[in-house]
Amino acid sequence: MEIGEYAPDFVLKDQSGEDFRLSDFRGKKVLLSFHPLAWTGICEKQMKALEENHERFESLNVVPVGISVDPVPSKKAWAEHIGLKKLRILSDFWPHGEVAKLYGLFREKEGFSERANVLIDEDGKVLFFKVYPIREVPDLEEIFKLLDGG
Repeated sequence: MEIGEYAPDFVLKDQSGEDFRLSDFRGKKVLLSFHPLAWTGICEKQMKALEENHERFESLNVVPVGISVDPVPSKKAWAEHIGLKKLRILSDFWPHGEVAKLYGLFREKEGFSERANVLIDEDGKVLFFKVYPIREVPDLEEIFKLLDGG
């Protein structure tokens, strides 16, 4: 994915089984926070950081969402287990990893996505795209600096 490219549209179910369609959020920025697997420590920290910063994102007109290849029932149980109240976490389970593949982030050998943040602007274009080392929690301050103008 290149900065300025249109982000591929998709529909995935969140942990409550509700549809999340990317194009429904035109007029807002959307942060797609890809993580390999639910029930793992670094992914938990990544999702909790999004939850803890939810109001900060909202104040900047950003809708943050997590995405992994886990099925909806697993996402629901995990969201409850780690105390997510606001953050929607999306299931890219079937077709397996289809959205991660659309964004060039699927790791075929392992069967899950890279750890990455993709920020999409109000018009549906990629504003920020970064893949992180699999064992590293993404730095949200990079995104906040970009949103705050520098």
